[in-house]
Amino acid sequence: MDRPERLFPLHYVAVGGRGPEDVVTDPKGRVLTGVADGRILRLDDLGDPDTARVRVLAETGGRPLGLELLPDGDLLVCDAERGLLRVGLTDGVVRVLADSVAGEPLGFASNVVALPDGTVYFTESSRRFPLDHWIGDIVEHSGTGRLLRLAPGATEPEVACDGLQFANGLAVSGDGTFLIVAETGAYRLTRYWLTGPRTGRAEFFAELPGMPDNMWRDGDLTWVALAGPRNPALDVLHRTPPAVRRAAARAAVHAPYRPVGTVAVVALDDHGRVVHHLARRHSGFRMVTSVCRTGRHLVLGSVWEPGIAVCAAPTAK
Repeated sequence: MDRPERLFPLHYVAVGGRGPEDVVTDPKGRVLTGVADGRILRLDDLGDPDTARVRVLAETGGRPLGLELLPDGDLLVCDAERGLLRVGLTDGVVRVLADSVAGEPLGFASNVVALPDGTVYFTESSRRFPLDHWIGDIVEHSGTGRLLRLAPGATEPEVACDGLQFANGLAVSGDGTFLIVAETGAYRLTRYWLTGPRTGRAEFFAELPGMPDNMWRDGDLTWVALAGPRNPALDVLHRTPPAVRRAAARAAVHAPYRPVGTVAVVALDDHGRVVHHLARRHSGFRMVTSVCRTGRHLVLGSVWEPGIAVCAAPTAK
């Protein structure tokens, strides 16, 4: 992979809550996010930190993660505690769309996309570890993540693909023929075919220089946040027997954790080629878990920070 371009931070905007894990933009260029206390927020005028405003639109009663804005103005929310939700942004009404699969409670809903026909796909990162112990799944590397499908009018999702290494961000290809699924624990993106002779099959799409998290579709490109760089010690651990990894995971969930100071995002085309790779070392803003573009800016979210970072968007290639 080519040497990364420099990621230029412009300013920081506090959101009045911790962990704006996913960021998405609405048709007016405003940014939506969810924070740890369950609130769904809208951020306006992010181009100027002195005039930026934060407005509360709803409260999920859980921990909102991945977001997907629907054409009718409602918001799909993957809530790590409550499952897949539909939130009315005008009235604040929260409705549970799915909180179990085949009678088993959803443990860790992570990210979601909606197709034009009303089908919803969403990820469950882990069936063994909750959000607060996410690092246990990364260390154990047991592949219990899943891609789930909720058909229009259905009340229970079905499993589209399982065995994923911490299934996370989702994006739809430009022509709508496949999904891109982030496997955070394997440093890779996986393609899941929606149409054609390979419908329902999953295959390798791209390897990345870090742990992919949430994704954002921007014209011909898919932006991917890298929550952390590649870790050689973790790579060695992943080659050890399952019993060793399980013991390491039990220790990891109780150990203090602090993200490294290297942050990065990448943008890929629909052939899996990296078009942009932006990175910054020794960053004060840590653990970038989402990225979206609005105008001339890239907006970065973080499950760790109490705010978002506004950066300069790269020029087109």
